[in-house]
Amino acid sequence: MADLDIFDHIEGLRARGTPFCVATVLRTADVTSAKAGAKAAVTSAGDILGHLGGACVQRAVIASAEEALREGGPRMIRVKPSEKVVSLVDEDGVQLFKSGCPSGGTVDLLIEPFQLAPQLVIFGDGPIAQALAAHAELAGFRVRATLSGDDPAAAAAELQARDFVVVASQGRGDALALKAALTSDAARVSMVASRKKAGHLTAKLAKDGVTQAQIARLKSPAGLDIGAVDPHEIALSILAEIITWRAASKHPRQIGGPDGETTDPAEGERSEIAASSPAAPTTQATDRATQIALQVFPRCC
Repeated sequence: MADLDIFDHIEGLRARGTPFCVATVLRTADVTSAKAGAKAAVTSAGDILGHLGGACVQRAVIASAEEALREGGPRMIRVKPSEKVVSLVDEDGVQLFKSGCPSGGTVDLLIEPFQLAPQLVIFGDGPIAQALAAHAELAGFRVRATLSGDDPAAAAAELQARDFVVVASQGRGDALALKAALTSDAARVSMVASRKKAGHLTAKLAKDGVTQAQIARLKSPAGLDIGAVDPHEIALSILAEIITWRAASKHPRQIGGPDGETTDPAEGERSEIAASSPAAPTTQATDRATQIALQVFPRCC
């Protein structure tokens, strides 16, 4: 049986849901080991499956793949002999890496990341929860909607920092669901509830051992203030807010501030969260990401 080729490796990584990058040699100049068209899969652990050249190219590819997976976008890099590198970026804007290999060749590579879409866990099975699940699937999220009677801790245990949780239990096991959400690894938690109700619940959870740092991640009421009324409108407002958070995490300094300057929405939010009390979760008035989003999605939309 013939050895596995690069596309077999890629298919296997995708099937397992393992984050990885595809690195492709676009162009070479002078003497190089790998030639244009060569491909390799680079795992999140730094393993290279395929041939791209010597150690100098491999080090650059591993570093770029790690960055591409973290930021969620493709990038082009160039590996050049050390004596030809005078800056971090070449004249045409391509990121440069130094090569100490004696061959003296130059290699251009495209690094393309693949990872599963962020997961959205929804606690609750009411009309808003159902509508949110439907819209989120259309937006490309991996959705896990829990039913009444399900153990919320089991669903929360699978969450990573890039995932999102919405507590939409609306009176059915709110405290258990909220505790599971806040003690999970998800960086963003929102709840379909009034500020007063959320404050009451978080005050109780604080006495139950949930830390202020965990409580400060809560955004309640969930969603952007777009005048939403029915369940589908409310679901869209919640999803729009989550998409804003996801975009801000990928490109934290590419959202314009009130005076047109580039701003990191999370930076102001972090400083405000640090000063919040357990009984006062982050709200729309103090959520910097939401304020910026409302400049893009006016209340009249």
